[in-house]
Amino acid sequence: MDISKFKGCLVGTAIGDSLGANREGAWYISEVRDIGPRYTDDTAMTIGVVESLINCKGFNVDDMTARFIQNYLHEPWRGYGPGPPRIFNMILKGRRRWDEMLDRKLYPGGSFGNGAAMRIAPIGLFYYDEPEKLREIVYKASIITHSHELAIEGAFLQAYAVSLAVNTRKSTLNRYDFLKKLKNITNNEMYFRKLEVMERLLQDKADKIDVINYLGNGVEAINSVPTAIYSFLANNDFEESVVYAVSLGGDADTIGAMTGAIAGAYYGIESIPLKWIEKLENREYIEYLAEKLWELKSESSTK
Repeated sequence: MDISKFKGCLVGTAIGDSLGANREGAWYISEVRDIGPRYTDDTAMTIGVVESLINCKGFNVDDMTARFIQNYLHEPWRGYGPGPPRIFNMILKGRRRWDEMLDRKLYPGGSFGNGAAMRIAPIGLFYYDEPEKLREIVYKASIITHSHELAIEGAFLQAYAVSLAVNTRKSTLNRYDFLKKLKNITNNEMYFRKLEVMERLLQDKADKIDVINYLGNGVEAINSVPTAIYSFLANNDFEESVVYAVSLGGDADTIGAMTGAIAGAYYGIESIPLKWIEKLENREYIEYLAEKLWELKSESSTK
């Protein structure tokens, strides 16, 4: 278990997020290689997940919910989508609990956005060697704000991709084996089909227009999680992976953040350009959290 991969994953999340920040909404944009001065709610909520895992020495849904709310109230300007703040307000008013699937009060059947997937990377890190428990924890962590099957399965596939990246030694990645493991573990036919399309796109070395058309670049989990995984698999280093992800436009910060999490977990922090690390907002704290999470996982693995 390499501390560089833990740091790479969390710093990579914030780098991808910062690279795509303020570039959302474009259907397709040119390559961007300069990160912005601020990260968004993607990283802010990821930080909340890590803080809670460290504080509770594992997953505790009440503590994680409280940290989401606390961090939102401290920095409400991070660019949160419309759903989570309304859910947080319901809880703050004391009339609701996280386990009531509050997103269903706002969206019929629950939210199928990528808000759970964008923050899930630390859970993929901490439970990287426990795939069955990983699914259970992802479900509980997701339904705080996202209870739709597509949102939860997207979050699980993102977390599982992070766990696979942690478990894969650098220079030994087989893209098709990676995809096969994802296909074997998904329970959802829509994601299975996207993963099959992804395999064909990799074989054909598809252009970006085809990637957008077949995998998507939207805020829905089904149209962004596969795109982030593809952005990692279709490129050969951290920088090219996140630059490629953001260049697809659409929900650029979230697709960038999810790609950065997977790529960082595989390549390690030393693979991230120093020019980006030096400019990253709150970088020392994010690295500190990664170290503490790694230490906690190391301790739990030796018991």
